[in-house]
Amino acid sequence: MKKLKFYAIGFIPGLLIVFFILNKKGASCSGYLPNSRVIAETLSKEFKYSEEAKTAMTTYKIDEKFIKDSIITNGKVDFDRSHAQKKPCPDYLLTYPEKNPTYEITFEKCEESVTVNGLKKLK
Repeated sequence: MKKLKFYAIGFIPGLLIVFFILNKKGASCSGYLPNSRVIAETLSKEFKYSEEAKTAMTTYKIDEKFIKDSIITNGKVDFDRSHAQKKPCPDYLLTYPEKNPTYEITFEKCEESVTVNGLKKLK
């Protein structure tokens, strides 16, 4: 029991100190999840749009800024319907927003660029 007290006396303050240091630096563990990694990698590449995607963007009155800043940034990758292991360019299906999706977007993430292949309005 004495060892447990000594352990708690050191562990709890140490945990609090680490929490406050990481909180000030704005550190987060959310970037390690597969959805976050795919989105971060996608946003770091050059975007290209297929003719089908351009037509859908015109039809739904959506611009490139909305696709990047809203749909892809806040979307959720559907890994069941994506081909993440496809070589050389995996393709993904992303829904936006996460709950009650309104848009569905398909894109290929290659080494240098991302090609948006399709955009579909669900509702």
